[in-house]
Amino acid sequence: MEKLTSNDLIQLEDKHGAHNYHPLPVVLKEGKGVHVWDVEGKRYYDFLSAYSAVNQGHCHPKIVGAMNAQAETLTLTSRAFYNDVLGVYEKFVTEYFGFDKVLPMNTGAEAVETAIKICRKWAYEKKGIPENEAKIIVCENNFHGRTTTIISFSNDPDARKNFGPYTPGFIKIPYDDTAALEAALNEDNIAGFLVEPIQGEAGVYVPSEDFLAKAKALCNEHGVLFIADEIQTGIARTGSLLAVCGTCNCENKCERQATYQEPDILILGKALSGGAYPVSAVLANDEIMNVIKPGQHGSTFGGNPVAGKVAIAALEVVTEERLMNNARELGETFRFEMQKLVEKYDLLKLVRGRGLLNAVVINDSEDSSTAWDICMKLRDNGLLAKPTHGNIIRFAPPLVMNKEQLMECVAIIDKTLSEF
Repeated sequence: MEKLTSNDLIQLEDKHGAHNYHPLPVVLKEGKGVHVWDVEGKRYYDFLSAYSAVNQGHCHPKIVGAMNAQAETLTLTSRAFYNDVLGVYEKFVTEYFGFDKVLPMNTGAEAVETAIKICRKWAYEKKGIPENEAKIIVCENNFHGRTTTIISFSNDPDARKNFGPYTPGFIKIPYDDTAALEAALNEDNIAGFLVEPIQGEAGVYVPSEDFLAKAKALCNEHGVLFIADEIQTGIARTGSLLAVCGTCNCENKCERQATYQEPDILILGKALSGGAYPVSAVLANDEIMNVIKPGQHGSTFGGNPVAGKVAIAALEVVTEERLMNNARELGETFRFEMQKLVEKYDLLKLVRGRGLLNAVVINDSEDSSTAWDICMKLRDNGLLAKPTHGNIIRFAPPLVMNKEQLMECVAIIDKTLSEF
């Protein structure tokens, strides 16, 4: 069989696949730990981690081993029958995050849709909101997925335009604005507040130190569910188990632990499987989750045996390899080094982030190609990253990275910027 080059494979995708993505032109064939290799054999540092799905590193042997072992035994029963893995996984994941129950799904967008359904049903059956009148507060510049319901409360024109009619029942407020949140909570029939603890896709916007705690307190005061979308920020990425720091398995308690509060509904995905398999989950306590009855929500693949084994292994890796601590320590180092580059190069405007979820803002307009051009040059120099919102570059390496590797990556970024 003829060996296909990177260009051959890009052309195949362009001809036979829908054009719903704009990838950086690099074709990857292999991954291990913090590195990936293209089809020509060139090695790169991965500084995107599949949008934080590969926190545990590419092809982690424990996760892949668990997946392969279960795949050879039993892959799928649907939920028409019990299987010998699901209950074990449910016990593990609920105890790990400190909730009574979990509803297992596959993808992040499915998990967000599930949380919305649970919130609305709770509002009608427990809070007494008239049916079909429940409203959920969301934040501007959010990214929760691309289903028709989710894009209904997006303000990204690419995600919304020509996909209507849109689903009603959502109120948008500015992110990190407790006054706007309080005003919205005073409206009638508010069921929940859905929020990303850090807005990743919007450019790694980190809110004020007390925003989430104040938001949780306001939700409690108004009898509204606080729903945390931790699909990208959760599972050690920001230096704690969850960015809201409601629960934490860190050996050393986070400095934010006493301030941040546990959500009423927690949404997880991405690194819940270490990037090996589609696994997502919605967690809540009994008084919320028990509104869901048989036949009211589900998924053929949700809670399948392979997913359960993979998720258990992925979370065990987080604890065993102290990835929360590593993300926190390396994140501080990375921002310190990036701040040096901000001061060195006029091309950089600022650096922001938490843990190993960080971004640099390029000193150019959002419609410029500068950030893309920098990422192309970073690729040439052996590091893969991707722009977001035009003039922002997100940096999110696997959490298994060590300091020596991180400093090598800092040197690559410095070298690349010097070439502009």
